[in-house]
Amino acid sequence: MEDILFIFLTTIFIATILNVFLKKFDIPTVIGYILSGLAITYIFGMHGHESEKIEHLAEFGIVFLMFTIGLEFSVGHLKSMKKEVFVYGFLQVVLTGSLFLFLAHQFFGVDLKTAIVLGFGLSLSSTAIVLKVLNENSQIHSGYGRITLGILLFQDLAIIPILLMISIFTSDSQSVSSLLLDTLISAVVVFIALFVVGNMFIERFFIWITKTNSEEIFLVSVLFIVVGAAFVADFFGFSYTLGAFLAGMTIAETKFRYRVEADLIPFRDILLGVFFVAIGMQINLHTVVERWDIILGLLLLILSLKALVQFLFLTIFTQKRSALKSSLALFQVGEFALAIFALAKTNNMIDDQTNQILIITVVISMIITPFVLKNLKNIADILTKEPVLEEQEIISSGYKNHIIICGYGPIAKKMVKYFKDNNFLYIILEHDLKMVKEGKALGEPIYLANAAQRSVLESFNINDSLAIVSAIANAKKLRLICENIASFDNSVNSIVRVKNRSQEEIIEDLNIKHIINESEEVSKLMLKEVLTCRI
Repeated sequence: MEDILFIFLTTIFIATILNVFLKKFDIPTVIGYILSGLAITYIFGMHGHESEKIEHLAEFGIVFLMFTIGLEFSVGHLKSMKKEVFVYGFLQVVLTGSLFLFLAHQFFGVDLKTAIVLGFGLSLSSTAIVLKVLNENSQIHSGYGRITLGILLFQDLAIIPILLMISIFTSDSQSVSSLLLDTLISAVVVFIALFVVGNMFIERFFIWITKTNSEEIFLVSVLFIVVGAAFVADFFGFSYTLGAFLAGMTIAETKFRYRVEADLIPFRDILLGVFFVAIGMQINLHTVVERWDIILGLLLLILSLKALVQFLFLTIFTQKRSALKSSLALFQVGEFALAIFALAKTNNMIDDQTNQILIITVVISMIITPFVLKNLKNIADILTKEPVLEEQEIISSGYKNHIIICGYGPIAKKMVKYFKDNNFLYIILEHDLKMVKEGKALGEPIYLANAAQRSVLESFNINDSLAIVSAIANAKKLRLICENIASFDNSVNSIVRVKNRSQEEIIEDLNIKHIINESEEVSKLMLKEVLTCRI
Protein backbone atom coordinates (compact mmCIF):
# COMPACT_ATOMS: atom_id res chain seq x y z
CA MET A 1 0.00 0.00 0.00
CA GLU A 2 2.87 2.36 0.86
CA ASP A 3 4.44 1.66 -2.55
CA ILE A 4 1.20 2.55 -4.36
CA LEU A 5 0.84 5.80 -2.38
CA PHE A 6 4.48 6.71 -3.12
CA ILE A 7 4.01 6.05 -6.86
CA PHE A 8 0.78 8.09 -6.79
CA LEU A 9 2.47 10.96 -4.93
CA THR A 10 5.47 10.93 -7.30
CA THR A 11 3.20 10.98 -10.36
CA ILE A 12 1.26 14.00 -9.07
CA PHE A 13 4.51 15.79 -8.18
CA ILE A 14 6.10 15.17 -11.61
CA ALA A 15 2.89 16.12 -13.47
CA THR A 16 2.54 19.36 -11.43
CA ILE A 17 6.17 20.46 -11.89
CA LEU A 18 6.18 19.57 -15.60
CA ASN A 19 2.91 21.34 -16.35
CA VAL A 20 3.91 24.50 -14.46
CA PHE A 21 7.12 24.57 -16.53
CA LEU A 22 5.38 23.77 -19.85
CA LYS A 23 2.64 26.37 -19.25
CA LYS A 24 5.32 29.08 -19.35
CA PHE A 25 5.75 28.14 -23.01
CA ASP A 26 1.97 27.76 -23.48
CA ILE A 27 2.32 24.00 -24.06
CA PRO A 28 -0.92 22.04 -23.32
CA THR A 29 -1.18 20.06 -20.06
CA VAL A 30 -1.85 16.91 -22.13
CA ILE A 31 1.86 16.79 -23.01
CA GLY A 32 2.85 17.16 -19.37
CA TYR A 33 0.66 14.22 -18.36
CA ILE A 34 2.01 11.98 -21.13
CA LEU A 35 5.62 12.80 -20.20
CA SER A 36 4.78 12.13 -16.54
CA GLY A 37 3.48 8.68 -17.47
CA LEU A 38 6.67 7.97 -19.42
CA ALA A 39 8.80 9.15 -16.47
CA ILE A 40 7.15 7.01 -13.78
CA THR A 41 7.23 3.95 -16.05
CA TYR A 42 11.02 4.05 -16.03
CA ILE A 43 11.42 5.31 -12.45
CA PHE A 44 9.35 2.44 -11.01
CA GLY A 45 9.71 -0.12 -13.82
CA MET A 46 5.94 -0.23 -14.43
CA HIS A 47 5.71 -2.13 -17.73
CA GLY A 48 3.17 -4.60 -19.08
CA HIS A 49 0.52 -5.93 -16.73
CA GLU A 50 1.61 -3.69 -13.83
CA SER A 51 0.07 -0.65 -15.52
CA GLU A 52 -3.26 -2.31 -16.47
CA LYS A 53 -5.14 -1.11 -13.36
CA ILE A 54 -4.18 2.49 -14.07
CA GLU A 55 -5.26 2.09 -17.71
CA HIS A 56 -8.71 0.81 -16.64
CA LEU A 57 -9.13 3.78 -14.29
CA ALA A 58 -7.95 6.11 -17.06
CA GLU A 59 -10.71 4.93 -19.39
CA PHE A 60 -13.20 6.71 -17.17
CA GLY A 61 -11.62 10.03 -18.13
CA ILE A 62 -12.99 9.53 -21.64
CA VAL A 63 -16.27 8.25 -20.15
CA PHE A 64 -16.83 11.51 -18.26
CA LEU A 65 -15.68 13.56 -21.25
CA MET A 66 -18.21 11.89 -23.54
CA PHE A 67 -20.91 12.25 -20.87
CA THR A 68 -20.37 16.02 -20.66
CA ILE A 69 -20.32 16.22 -24.48
CA GLY A 70 -23.63 14.33 -24.47
CA LEU A 71 -25.03 16.97 -22.10
CA GLU A 72 -24.47 19.59 -24.79
CA PHE A 73 -26.21 17.55 -27.49
CA SER A 74 -29.87 16.83 -26.95
CA VAL A 75 -31.81 14.65 -29.37
CA GLY A 76 -32.87 17.70 -31.35
CA HIS A 77 -29.28 18.91 -31.56
CA LEU A 78 -28.06 15.52 -32.74
CA LYS A 79 -30.80 15.41 -35.40
CA SER A 80 -29.52 18.72 -36.73
CA MET A 81 -26.05 17.13 -36.97
CA LYS A 82 -27.09 14.01 -38.85
CA LYS A 83 -25.11 15.07 -41.91
CA GLU A 84 -21.92 15.63 -39.89
CA VAL A 85 -22.30 12.30 -38.05
CA PHE A 86 -23.72 9.89 -40.62
CA VAL A 87 -22.36 11.34 -43.88
CA TYR A 88 -19.02 12.93 -42.99
CA GLY A 89 -18.32 10.36 -40.27
CA PHE A 90 -19.19 7.39 -42.47
CA LEU A 91 -17.08 8.65 -45.38
CA GLN A 92 -14.10 9.38 -43.10
CA VAL A 93 -14.03 5.91 -41.53
CA VAL A 94 -14.76 3.96 -44.73
CA LEU A 95 -12.41 5.89 -47.06
CA THR A 96 -9.51 6.20 -44.61
CA GLY A 97 -9.88 2.65 -43.31
CA SER A 98 -10.08 1.18 -46.82
CA LEU A 99 -6.95 3.07 -47.91
CA PHE A 100 -4.93 1.88 -44.90
CA LEU A 101 -6.05 -1.74 -45.24
CA PHE A 102 -5.11 -1.67 -48.96
CA LEU A 103 -1.63 -0.31 -48.19
CA ALA A 104 -1.09 -2.76 -45.32
CA HIS A 105 -2.11 -5.75 -47.44
CA GLN A 106 -0.54 -4.80 -50.79
CA PHE A 107 2.67 -3.02 -49.79
CA PHE A 108 3.47 -4.37 -46.31
CA GLY A 109 2.36 -7.96 -46.88
CA VAL A 110 -0.04 -8.03 -43.93
CA ASP A 111 -2.63 -10.82 -43.85
CA LEU A 112 -6.00 -9.56 -45.21
CA LYS A 113 -7.95 -10.09 -41.96
CA THR A 114 -5.27 -8.34 -39.91
CA ALA A 115 -5.03 -5.54 -42.51
CA ILE A 116 -8.78 -4.89 -42.18
CA VAL A 117 -8.53 -4.57 -38.38
CA LEU A 118 -5.39 -2.40 -38.49
CA GLY A 119 -6.68 -0.25 -41.37
CA PHE A 120 -9.94 0.65 -39.67
CA GLY A 121 -8.20 1.00 -36.29
CA LEU A 122 -5.91 3.63 -37.82
CA SER A 123 -8.93 5.48 -39.24
CA LEU A 124 -10.02 6.43 -35.70
CA SER A 125 -8.99 9.76 -34.14
CA SER A 126 -8.49 10.90 -30.53
CA THR A 127 -11.79 11.85 -28.91
CA ALA A 128 -10.05 12.68 -25.63
CA ILE A 129 -7.48 15.14 -26.99
CA VAL A 130 -9.49 16.79 -29.77
CA LEU A 131 -12.65 17.42 -27.75
CA LYS A 132 -10.65 18.59 -24.72
CA VAL A 133 -8.84 21.23 -26.78
CA LEU A 134 -12.02 22.23 -28.67
CA ASN A 135 -13.82 22.68 -25.34
CA GLU A 136 -10.97 24.75 -23.89
CA ASN A 137 -10.89 26.97 -26.99
CA SER A 138 -14.72 27.28 -27.16
CA GLN A 139 -14.62 25.92 -30.73
CA ILE A 140 -16.89 22.90 -30.36
CA HIS A 141 -19.88 24.80 -31.82
CA SER A 142 -17.89 26.46 -34.61
CA GLY A 143 -18.29 25.33 -38.22
CA TYR A 144 -15.27 23.02 -38.23
CA GLY A 145 -15.96 22.06 -34.59
CA ARG A 146 -19.37 20.61 -35.53
CA ILE A 147 -17.83 18.64 -38.40
CA THR A 148 -15.05 17.35 -36.15
CA LEU A 149 -17.46 16.37 -33.37
CA GLY A 150 -19.82 14.65 -35.83
CA ILE A 151 -17.00 12.53 -37.26
CA LEU A 152 -15.74 11.64 -33.76
CA LEU A 153 -19.24 10.53 -32.74
CA PHE A 154 -19.47 8.25 -35.76
CA GLN A 155 -16.01 6.86 -34.98
CA ASP A 156 -17.27 5.92 -31.50
CA LEU A 157 -20.08 3.98 -33.17
CA ALA A 158 -17.60 2.42 -35.64
CA ILE A 159 -15.65 0.84 -32.77
CA ILE A 160 -18.48 -1.70 -32.41
CA PRO A 161 -18.17 -3.27 -35.90
CA ILE A 162 -14.34 -3.11 -35.72
CA LEU A 163 -14.30 -5.09 -32.47
CA LEU A 164 -16.94 -7.38 -33.96
CA MET A 165 -14.62 -8.05 -36.92
CA ILE A 166 -11.90 -9.26 -34.53
CA SER A 167 -14.42 -11.62 -32.92
CA ILE A 168 -15.55 -12.90 -36.35
CA PHE A 169 -11.99 -13.39 -37.63
CA THR A 170 -10.85 -15.27 -34.51
CA SER A 171 -14.00 -17.17 -33.51
CA ASP A 172 -14.04 -20.93 -34.06
CA SER A 173 -17.30 -21.68 -32.27
CA GLN A 174 -19.78 -18.98 -33.32
CA SER A 175 -20.99 -18.26 -36.88
CA VAL A 176 -20.92 -14.80 -38.44
CA SER A 177 -24.73 -14.63 -38.66
CA SER A 178 -25.16 -15.43 -34.95
CA LEU A 179 -22.54 -12.81 -33.99
CA LEU A 180 -24.32 -10.15 -36.06
CA LEU A 181 -27.71 -11.11 -34.63
CA ASP A 182 -26.37 -10.96 -31.05
CA THR A 183 -24.90 -7.50 -31.74
CA LEU A 184 -28.19 -6.21 -33.19
CA ILE A 185 -30.17 -7.50 -30.21
CA SER A 186 -27.64 -5.95 -27.83
CA ALA A 187 -27.88 -2.60 -29.62
CA VAL A 188 -31.68 -2.56 -29.27
CA VAL A 189 -31.45 -3.48 -25.57
CA VAL A 190 -28.84 -0.77 -24.87
CA PHE A 191 -30.91 1.87 -26.68
CA ILE A 192 -34.07 0.95 -24.78
CA ALA A 193 -32.27 0.70 -21.43
CA LEU A 194 -30.35 3.95 -21.68
CA PHE A 195 -32.49 6.20 -23.80
CA VAL A 196 -36.14 5.19 -23.70
CA VAL A 197 -36.19 4.17 -20.03
CA GLY A 198 -33.88 7.06 -19.17
CA ASN A 199 -36.26 9.59 -20.74
CA MET A 200 -39.13 8.15 -18.73
CA PHE A 201 -37.49 8.15 -15.31
CA ILE A 202 -34.36 10.35 -15.23
CA GLU A 203 -36.05 13.68 -14.43
CA ARG A 204 -38.28 12.12 -11.80
CA PHE A 205 -35.22 10.50 -10.27
CA PHE A 206 -33.40 13.86 -10.00
CA ILE A 207 -36.49 15.61 -8.58
CA TRP A 208 -36.62 12.92 -5.90
CA ILE A 209 -32.88 13.33 -5.18
CA THR A 210 -33.02 17.14 -4.94
CA LYS A 211 -35.68 16.91 -2.21
CA THR A 212 -32.84 15.88 0.13
CA ASN A 213 -31.22 19.34 -0.34
CA SER A 214 -27.84 17.60 -0.27
CA GLU A 215 -25.15 18.42 -2.85
CA GLU A 216 -23.27 15.28 -1.85
CA ILE A 217 -26.22 12.95 -2.54
CA PHE A 218 -26.93 14.72 -5.85
CA LEU A 219 -23.31 14.28 -6.97
CA VAL A 220 -23.28 10.61 -5.98
CA SER A 221 -26.49 10.04 -7.96
CA VAL A 222 -24.91 11.64 -11.05
CA LEU A 223 -21.82 9.43 -10.70
CA PHE A 224 -24.13 6.43 -10.39
CA ILE A 225 -25.88 7.30 -13.66
CA VAL A 226 -22.62 7.88 -15.57
CA VAL A 227 -20.89 4.72 -14.38
CA GLY A 228 -24.13 2.72 -14.62
CA ALA A 229 -24.67 3.76 -18.26
CA ALA A 230 -21.06 2.86 -19.07
CA PHE A 231 -21.52 -0.53 -17.40
CA VAL A 232 -24.73 -1.31 -19.30
CA ALA A 233 -23.09 -0.48 -22.64
CA ASP A 234 -19.97 -2.52 -21.79
CA PHE A 235 -22.06 -5.47 -20.58
CA PHE A 236 -23.70 -5.72 -24.01
CA GLY A 237 -20.38 -5.45 -25.86
CA PHE A 238 -20.30 -1.74 -26.66
CA SER A 239 -17.85 0.94 -25.57
CA TYR A 240 -18.08 2.66 -22.17
CA THR A 241 -18.13 6.00 -23.96
CA LEU A 242 -21.20 5.22 -26.07
CA GLY A 243 -23.19 4.47 -22.91
CA ALA A 244 -21.95 7.64 -21.24
CA PHE A 245 -22.78 9.74 -24.30
CA LEU A 246 -26.36 8.39 -24.45
CA ALA A 247 -26.77 9.05 -20.72
CA GLY A 248 -25.58 12.63 -21.24
CA MET A 249 -28.03 13.13 -24.11
CA THR A 250 -30.85 11.83 -21.91
CA ILE A 251 -30.04 14.30 -19.11
CA ALA A 252 -29.69 17.10 -21.71
CA GLU A 253 -33.46 16.85 -22.17
CA THR A 254 -34.02 17.71 -18.48
CA LYS A 255 -33.72 20.95 -16.51
CA PHE A 256 -30.78 19.55 -14.51
CA ARG A 257 -28.23 19.48 -17.36
CA TYR A 258 -26.28 22.62 -16.34
CA ARG A 259 -26.07 21.67 -12.67
CA VAL A 260 -24.88 18.17 -13.60
CA GLU A 261 -22.25 19.52 -15.98
CA ALA A 262 -20.86 21.97 -13.39
CA ASP A 263 -20.60 19.19 -10.77
CA LEU A 264 -18.82 16.74 -13.08
CA ILE A 265 -16.19 18.93 -14.74
CA PRO A 266 -13.60 18.48 -11.93
CA PHE A 267 -13.97 14.66 -12.11
CA ARG A 268 -13.68 14.72 -15.88
CA ASP A 269 -10.51 16.80 -15.95
CA ILE A 270 -8.76 14.80 -13.21
CA LEU A 271 -9.58 11.44 -14.82
CA LEU A 272 -8.54 12.73 -18.25
CA GLY A 273 -5.20 13.58 -16.64
CA VAL A 274 -4.93 9.97 -15.44
CA PHE A 275 -5.81 8.80 -18.96
CA PHE A 276 -2.95 10.75 -20.52
CA VAL A 277 -0.55 9.48 -17.85
CA ALA A 278 -1.55 5.94 -18.85
CA ILE A 279 -0.90 6.80 -22.52
CA GLY A 280 2.62 7.90 -21.61
CA MET A 281 3.19 4.62 -19.75
CA GLN A 282 2.76 2.68 -22.99
CA ILE A 283 5.83 4.20 -24.65
CA ASN A 284 8.86 1.90 -24.79
CA LEU A 285 11.98 4.02 -25.34
CA HIS A 286 14.04 0.99 -26.44
CA THR A 287 11.70 0.45 -29.38
CA VAL A 288 11.84 4.17 -30.21
CA VAL A 289 15.65 4.04 -30.38
CA GLU A 290 15.83 0.76 -32.32
CA ARG A 291 12.97 1.41 -34.78
CA TRP A 292 12.93 5.20 -35.03
CA ASP A 293 13.15 5.16 -38.84
CA ILE A 294 10.14 2.84 -39.23
CA ILE A 295 8.15 4.80 -36.63
CA LEU A 296 8.92 8.16 -38.28
CA GLY A 297 8.07 6.90 -41.77
CA LEU A 298 4.85 5.29 -40.56
CA LEU A 299 3.89 8.43 -38.62
CA LEU A 300 4.36 10.74 -41.62
CA LEU A 301 2.51 8.34 -43.92
CA ILE A 302 -0.50 7.98 -41.60
CA LEU A 303 -0.82 11.69 -40.73
CA SER A 304 -0.48 12.95 -44.30
CA LEU A 305 -2.78 10.37 -45.91
CA LYS A 306 -5.42 10.72 -43.21
CA ALA A 307 -5.49 14.52 -43.50
CA LEU A 308 -5.49 14.40 -47.31
CA VAL A 309 -8.38 11.91 -47.60
CA GLN A 310 -10.52 13.87 -45.14
CA PHE A 311 -9.76 17.20 -46.82
CA LEU A 312 -10.62 15.89 -50.29
CA PHE A 313 -14.07 14.54 -49.43
CA LEU A 314 -14.99 17.40 -47.05
CA THR A 315 -14.34 20.01 -49.75
CA ILE A 316 -17.25 18.46 -51.67
CA PHE A 317 -19.64 19.43 -48.85
CA THR A 318 -18.16 22.51 -47.17
CA GLN A 319 -15.80 25.44 -47.72
CA LYS A 320 -12.10 24.65 -48.03
CA ARG A 321 -11.11 26.41 -44.82
CA SER A 322 -13.49 24.36 -42.66
CA ALA A 323 -12.46 21.18 -44.51
CA LEU A 324 -8.78 21.93 -43.85
CA LYS A 325 -9.31 22.69 -40.17
CA SER A 326 -11.39 19.55 -39.63
CA SER A 327 -8.92 17.29 -41.47
CA LEU A 328 -5.98 18.66 -39.46
CA ALA A 329 -7.94 18.31 -36.20
CA LEU A 330 -8.54 14.61 -36.95
CA PHE A 331 -5.25 13.58 -38.61
CA GLN A 332 -3.95 11.75 -35.53
CA VAL A 333 -4.75 8.16 -34.49
CA GLY A 334 -6.79 7.88 -31.30
CA GLU A 335 -6.88 6.06 -27.99
CA PHE A 336 -9.46 3.51 -29.15
CA ALA A 337 -6.98 2.29 -31.77
CA LEU A 338 -4.71 1.27 -28.86
CA ALA A 339 -7.51 -0.90 -27.45
CA ILE A 340 -8.09 -2.47 -30.89
CA PHE A 341 -4.37 -3.22 -31.33
CA ALA A 342 -4.23 -4.74 -27.82
CA LEU A 343 -7.17 -7.04 -28.61
CA ALA A 344 -5.62 -7.98 -31.97
CA LYS A 345 -2.37 -8.87 -30.16
CA THR A 346 -4.26 -10.94 -27.57
CA ASN A 347 -5.86 -12.90 -30.43
CA ASN A 348 -2.44 -13.41 -32.11
CA MET A 349 -3.32 -11.24 -35.11
CA ILE A 350 -0.18 -9.09 -34.60
CA ASP A 351 3.11 -9.77 -32.79
CA ASP A 352 4.64 -7.84 -29.85
CA GLN A 353 7.08 -5.85 -32.01
CA THR A 354 4.40 -4.66 -34.45
CA ASN A 355 2.10 -3.80 -31.56
CA GLN A 356 4.77 -1.67 -29.85
CA ILE A 357 5.64 0.18 -33.10
CA LEU A 358 1.94 0.93 -33.64
CA ILE A 359 1.50 2.09 -30.03
CA ILE A 360 4.45 4.49 -30.22
CA THR A 361 3.30 5.84 -33.60
CA VAL A 362 -0.19 6.46 -32.23
CA VAL A 363 1.07 8.14 -29.04
CA ILE A 364 3.43 10.45 -30.96
CA SER A 365 0.56 11.44 -33.28
CA MET A 366 -1.47 12.29 -30.17
CA ILE A 367 1.38 14.35 -28.70
CA ILE A 368 1.62 16.41 -31.91
CA THR A 369 -2.13 17.12 -32.01
CA PRO A 370 -2.46 19.83 -29.28
CA PHE A 371 0.24 21.91 -30.99
CA VAL A 372 -1.57 21.66 -34.32
CA LEU A 373 -4.97 22.49 -32.79
CA LYS A 374 -3.50 25.46 -30.95
CA ASN A 375 -2.16 26.92 -34.22
CA LEU A 376 -5.02 25.76 -36.46
CA LYS A 377 -6.09 29.27 -37.47
CA ASN A 378 -2.54 30.28 -38.40
CA ILE A 379 -2.06 27.10 -40.44
CA ALA A 380 -5.40 27.66 -42.20
CA ASP A 381 -4.44 31.28 -42.94
CA ILE A 382 -1.21 30.10 -44.60
CA LEU A 383 -2.71 27.23 -46.61
CA THR A 384 -6.04 28.73 -47.68
CA LYS A 385 -7.27 32.10 -48.83
CA GLU A 386 -10.32 32.84 -46.74
CA PRO A 387 -13.38 33.63 -48.87
CA VAL A 388 -14.52 37.21 -48.43
CA LEU A 389 -17.65 37.01 -50.52
CA GLU A 390 -19.76 34.18 -51.82
CA GLU A 391 -19.58 34.11 -55.62
CA GLN A 392 -20.46 37.74 -56.08
CA GLU A 393 -18.90 41.18 -56.34
CA ILE A 394 -19.86 43.86 -53.85
CA ILE A 395 -20.52 47.23 -55.38
CA SER A 396 -19.64 49.63 -52.57
CA SER A 397 -21.56 52.56 -54.07
CA GLY A 398 -24.79 50.64 -53.55
CA TYR A 399 -24.73 51.03 -49.75
CA LYS A 400 -25.45 54.22 -47.82
CA ASN A 401 -27.39 55.00 -44.64
CA HIS A 402 -27.54 51.27 -43.97
CA ILE A 403 -27.02 49.08 -40.90
CA ILE A 404 -24.23 46.49 -40.91
CA ILE A 405 -24.92 43.41 -38.76
CA CYS A 406 -21.95 41.20 -37.88
CA GLY A 407 -23.09 37.62 -37.32
CA TYR A 408 -26.42 35.87 -37.85
CA GLY A 409 -27.10 34.38 -34.44
CA PRO A 410 -30.35 34.46 -32.40
CA ILE A 411 -30.00 38.13 -31.35
CA ALA A 412 -29.10 39.23 -34.88
CA LYS A 413 -32.15 37.42 -36.25
CA LYS A 414 -34.44 39.33 -33.88
CA MET A 415 -32.88 42.64 -34.95
CA VAL A 416 -33.23 41.66 -38.61
CA LYS A 417 -36.95 41.03 -38.13
CA TYR A 418 -37.40 44.48 -36.57
CA PHE A 419 -35.37 46.21 -39.30
CA LYS A 420 -37.33 44.40 -42.00
CA ASP A 421 -40.70 45.26 -40.43
CA ASN A 422 -39.70 48.95 -40.21
CA ASN A 423 -38.15 49.14 -43.69
CA PHE A 424 -34.57 49.80 -42.59
CA LEU A 425 -31.79 49.10 -45.08
CA TYR A 426 -29.46 46.46 -43.60
CA ILE A 427 -26.86 43.88 -44.61
CA ILE A 428 -25.55 40.87 -42.70
CA LEU A 429 -21.94 39.68 -42.62
CA GLU A 430 -21.54 36.05 -41.55
CA HIS A 431 -18.43 33.84 -41.52
CA ASP A 432 -20.25 30.48 -41.29
CA LEU A 433 -21.28 29.15 -44.72
CA LYS A 434 -24.18 27.16 -43.24
CA MET A 435 -25.65 30.29 -41.64
CA VAL A 436 -25.21 32.20 -44.90
CA LYS A 437 -27.15 29.54 -46.78
CA GLU A 438 -29.87 29.66 -44.12
CA GLY A 439 -30.16 33.45 -44.47
CA LYS A 440 -30.17 33.35 -48.28
CA ALA A 441 -32.96 30.76 -48.21
CA LEU A 442 -35.03 33.36 -46.32
CA GLY A 443 -34.13 36.07 -48.83
CA GLU A 444 -31.88 38.02 -46.46
CA PRO A 445 -29.09 40.33 -47.77
CA ILE A 446 -26.42 38.14 -46.16
CA TYR A 447 -22.82 37.71 -47.34
CA LEU A 448 -20.12 35.18 -46.55
CA ALA A 449 -17.55 37.60 -45.19
CA ASN A 450 -15.12 38.12 -42.32
CA ALA A 451 -15.96 41.35 -40.46
CA ALA A 452 -12.48 41.27 -38.89
CA GLN A 453 -10.97 42.18 -42.29
CA ARG A 454 -10.68 45.90 -43.05
CA SER A 455 -11.28 45.41 -46.80
CA VAL A 456 -14.67 43.82 -46.07
CA LEU A 457 -15.99 46.76 -44.02
CA GLU A 458 -14.61 49.15 -46.61
CA SER A 459 -16.52 47.28 -49.33
CA PHE A 460 -19.72 47.73 -47.37
CA ASN A 461 -19.12 51.49 -46.87
CA ILE A 462 -18.87 51.43 -43.09
CA ASN A 463 -18.14 55.19 -42.99
CA ASP A 464 -21.50 55.90 -44.71
CA SER A 465 -23.51 53.48 -42.54
CA LEU A 466 -26.08 54.43 -39.90
CA ALA A 467 -24.59 51.85 -37.51
CA ILE A 468 -22.60 48.67 -37.25
CA VAL A 469 -23.86 46.06 -34.78
CA SER A 470 -21.96 43.05 -33.45
CA ALA A 471 -23.40 40.25 -31.33
CA ILE A 472 -20.60 37.68 -31.72
CA ALA A 473 -20.34 35.18 -28.85
CA ASN A 474 -16.69 34.17 -29.37
CA ALA A 475 -14.48 36.55 -27.34
CA LYS A 476 -11.45 36.36 -29.66
CA LYS A 477 -13.51 37.01 -32.81
CA LEU A 478 -15.30 39.84 -31.01
CA ARG A 479 -11.99 41.53 -30.19
CA LEU A 480 -10.75 41.24 -33.79
CA ILE A 481 -13.98 42.69 -35.19
CA CYS A 482 -13.95 45.56 -32.70
CA GLU A 483 -10.31 46.35 -33.51
CA ASN A 484 -11.31 46.52 -37.16
CA ILE A 485 -14.32 48.79 -36.45
CA ALA A 486 -12.16 51.07 -34.27
CA SER A 487 -9.68 51.54 -37.14
CA PHE A 488 -12.30 53.53 -39.11
CA ASP A 489 -13.70 57.04 -38.70
CA ASN A 490 -14.57 58.04 -35.12
CA SER A 491 -18.06 59.03 -36.26
CA VAL A 492 -19.02 55.38 -36.99
CA ASN A 493 -21.92 54.45 -34.71
CA SER A 494 -20.80 51.09 -33.29
CA ILE A 495 -22.95 48.93 -31.01
CA VAL A 496 -21.44 45.78 -29.53
CA ARG A 497 -23.14 43.25 -27.28
CA VAL A 498 -21.01 41.39 -24.72
CA LYS A 499 -22.09 38.51 -22.51
CA ASN A 500 -20.41 39.58 -19.26
CA ARG A 501 -17.90 41.92 -17.61
CA SER A 502 -14.86 39.88 -18.70
CA GLN A 503 -15.86 40.27 -22.37
CA GLU A 504 -16.46 43.97 -21.80
CA GLU A 505 -12.91 44.35 -20.45
CA ILE A 506 -11.55 42.73 -23.62
CA ILE A 507 -12.87 45.56 -25.82
CA GLU A 508 -13.24 48.55 -23.47
CA ASP A 509 -9.90 50.07 -24.60
CA LEU A 510 -11.23 50.36 -28.18
CA ASN A 511 -13.25 53.19 -29.71
CA ILE A 512 -16.65 51.47 -29.49
CA LYS A 513 -19.53 53.91 -29.02
CA HIS A 514 -21.98 51.62 -27.22
CA ILE A 515 -21.18 48.42 -25.31
CA ILE A 516 -24.26 46.49 -24.16
CA ASN A 517 -23.46 44.17 -21.26
CA GLU A 518 -26.03 41.38 -21.44
CA SER A 519 -25.66 40.23 -17.81
CA GLU A 520 -25.94 43.80 -16.44
CA GLU A 521 -28.99 44.64 -18.55
CA VAL A 522 -30.74 41.45 -17.45
CA SER A 523 -29.95 42.17 -13.78
CA LYS A 524 -31.35 45.73 -14.16
CA LEU A 525 -34.58 44.39 -15.65
CA MET A 526 -34.90 41.80 -12.88
CA LEU A 527 -34.26 44.44 -10.19
CA LYS A 528 -36.87 46.71 -11.77
CA GLU A 529 -39.42 43.88 -11.63
CA VAL A 530 -38.55 43.15 -8.00
CA LEU A 531 -39.00 46.80 -6.96
CA THR A 532 -42.19 47.37 -8.98
CA CYS A 533 -45.16 47.86 -6.70
CA ARG A 534 -48.15 45.85 -7.86
CA ILE A 535 -51.52 46.60 -6.27
